[in-house]
Amino acid sequence: MNPVGAVVFDTDGVLLDSAVLHASAWKTAFDDCLDAWAVGGTELRPFDADREYRELVDGKPRYDGALAFLSARGIGLPPGERGNAPGCGTVWAVAARKEQIFSETLTSRAVEAFTDVRPALDELKARGVRCAAVSASRHARALLESAALVGLFDALVDGEDAARLGLAGKPDPAVFLEAAGRLGALPADSAVVEDAIAGVGAGRRGGFGLVVGIDRSPDAHMADPLRSAGADLVLSDLGALPAVLRGRGP
Repeated sequence: MNPVGAVVFDTDGVLLDSAVLHASAWKTAFDDCLDAWAVGGTELRPFDADREYRELVDGKPRYDGALAFLSARGIGLPPGERGNAPGCGTVWAVAARKEQIFSETLTSRAVEAFTDVRPALDELKARGVRCAAVSASRHARALLESAALVGLFDALVDGEDAARLGLAGKPDPAVFLEAAGRLGALPADSAVVEDAIAGVGAGRRGGFGLVVGIDRSPDAHMADPLRSAGADLVLSDLGALPAVLRGRGP
């Protein structure tokens, strides 16, 4: 059993109470388009902001999330281009619509860190465990700064970094491996902490020594799906994480 000397944390839903905002933005974007795509008076089933968000969209770059949803519904759209205006005509346009809605939400609603985050990070930092934050969102750095968490991380890989470096999105482990590299840590000696099925899968594919699922839902309904995706264990918050990592020590 390798001791864990580094931890790579997902941001939305693990560190910041922002996953619900992403889910809401996706629902608005998808439902508007589903209404536009309906023909002959036939209604298309609205986007499920719980199940479909978790299974198809959560943790992925916005283009990949839009494509996964459209593919699951059997809706074929041309890919379009990254610069497409928000709309419903291409996959990139749908993704841009979600980004527009999410950005507008942030102008009127602050995103807070979960109360268990800072104590856990403080304890890990005091023990010399190096920590990184990762996110598919280009907003991650600004949101972590506004929550006064940036200074607790030794590295940050966000959506801007992923685009600049050409890193594939989750469930590919590229962003996690980049973060571990910036920490100077081997994946086998590092842990990944994730709340998304795609992210847990990425941690497992990346060969990380410990993959921890976080299920903050009141009824713990994500625990089994996270374990099925490859989580070694599932916690309800970060409070128990330092003790778990101590148990992995030499």
